[in-house]
Amino acid sequence: MSAEVEYQKRSVSLPTSVIDDVQERVGPGQFSAYVAEAVRRQLRRDALAETLARMEAEHGPVDEAEVTALMESLGR
Repeated sequence: MSAEVEYQKRSVSLPTSVIDDVQERVGPGQFSAYVAEAVRRQLRRDALAETLARMEAEHGPVDEAEVTALMESLGR
């Protein structure tokens, strides 16, 4: 059983070219869902950036060589 989601209507101004691109991509009736998912994705990115900034403040900058080595080992 899924939880019911509450919705509120908001007025948002977007560049016409963005509106046209979204509408072309999603078709009729899906504009709001597409924009909502884009906002959710940005909120997750913002939260991750804030977490990384706190971790860097606490533990110092990330060693890029270690990150590269880890990514390479995960790719195998």
